[in-house]
Amino acid sequence: MISAAKKRLAVAPMMEWTDRHCRSFHRALTKDAVLYTEMVTAGALIHGDVPRHLDYSGDQHPVVLQLGGSEPSYLAKAAELAQQWAYDEVDLNCGCPSERVQRGAFGACLMAEPQLVADCVMAMKAVVDIPISVKHRLGLDSMDAASSEADYQFALNFILAVADAGASQVTIHARNAVLKGLSPKENRSKPPLCYEVAAKLRLDAQKQFPNLKVLLNGGLETNEQIASHWDDFDGFMVGRAAYHFPAMLLGWDDLISSDGEVAGYLFSETEWHRIQISLVKQVQAWFDECQAKKKPFYIGAFTRHILGLAHGRAGSRYWRQRLSDHHALAKVQSKAEIADFFLNASLTLGDWAAFDFESA
Repeated sequence: MISAAKKRLAVAPMMEWTDRHCRSFHRALTKDAVLYTEMVTAGALIHGDVPRHLDYSGDQHPVVLQLGGSEPSYLAKAAELAQQWAYDEVDLNCGCPSERVQRGAFGACLMAEPQLVADCVMAMKAVVDIPISVKHRLGLDSMDAASSEADYQFALNFILAVADAGASQVTIHARNAVLKGLSPKENRSKPPLCYEVAAKLRLDAQKQFPNLKVLLNGGLETNEQIASHWDDFDGFMVGRAAYHFPAMLLGWDDLISSDGEVAGYLFSETEWHRIQISLVKQVQAWFDECQAKKKPFYIGAFTRHILGLAHGRAGSRYWRQRLSDHHALAKVQSKAEIADFFLNASLTLGDWAAFDFESA
């Protein structure tokens, strides 16, 4: 269950990154943040391997399934599956600028079709009880919502359409999506950020839909930066900074509980030990699951997500090397070896990083 009373801090959906192992790791760092899956297309769920796409460990709640698609009936079926698999919310992707995604008729190109997106939201709302949200951009291509009234109204009309259809939240990636000529990577940095426009859109949208939550996404890199915009939005979604420097998540619970007043965090030796013990338990549980389902186990599927945890600490390069040694990773094939692997990796940082798993 996702709290509607408190502001939301969320790790953004990121393809190839926010898989089930990444989300379990992030949950060890924050109890209150909302975690999002990678985008899953509605067609992949209807025609593909549902457990492969939707299975996750119960420790991840609150967790949101992000869907890609533009066919209302397909999205409705996918939303039903999300509810059956106990996801807390469904989010519709209307922000990805990838040309590959556009060929599938979803992502940012859908901003040009607000009625179709509204139909998709209504179709999902009609069949599930969990909330439906939409993630989108500020505009498309050369639009300038900061100086053009027509371009601003384009963005506002899109938000009003999905809110009227039943979306309880929108997340604004506060820059345009350039559909032709820029790569997805360039689309994350070249179009300028316009936080002020996103904040104004929130105020204007909430005049008509006072219960609509509006989150800010794009360019957020520190907790202090989030705190500086705290009163302008109903929450914040952080992508690559949260992935590459995950220790920032250690401050999120206090940031939420203090209503934006406490932005700092202490990454102590005790916290390091707690996190390492949690990681061992998570990976051991996954090992048991692999054994029960007769699936291959490879610890590297987990360790690849935690490489940034020791950022800035002496010895962190050696720690990352240990976690990325594929020959050593492949040899880890028992619960005892899992514990030993994490312990030995920690020792590359110094004796202070040693933890006692047996007494945990």
